[in-house]
Amino acid sequence: MTHDVVVTAQGHDNVTARHASTLELTSDDFLTPAGDCILGTEADTVPADLDDAFVAACRDADAAITATFEADGRRVVVEGSGHPDLSFENERSHVLRTSDYVDDRTVMVGADAAAGDLDRDLVAALAAGAELTMTLTVEPE
Repeated sequence: MTHDVVVTAQGHDNVTARHASTLELTSDDFLTPAGDCILGTEADTVPADLDDAFVAACRDADAAITATFEADGRRVVVEGSGHPDLSFENERSHVLRTSDYVDDRTVMVGADAAAGDLDRDLVAALAAGAELTMTLTVEPE
């Protein structure tokens, strides 16, 4: 059984999406130029908000997790994996990682793309302030 979570965030004029190993959405209402992995601010949902069934499914090491990012008519899909150590306790940020590193912000490991790999038209739309929707889908093995 698949589980979906939809997170809405806001683009920001400091979105550059240049980071080589992570992608992030934050609930913060600001973004400094140093935040080169952040795609959106003011996220309406944080990892700590996610329901127990979704979290349990993501903790399966064999789970396939997909993040679909949509803004201004553009769509990018990032695929990765779950991990038994995912805690979903963070109250600020969702982080997708190309590595297997896990902390309380991590919602996906082994991602097949990072911020720097994303479609530049999507990034430009976010830098212009477009609304961003991220749909996380987990399919347990």
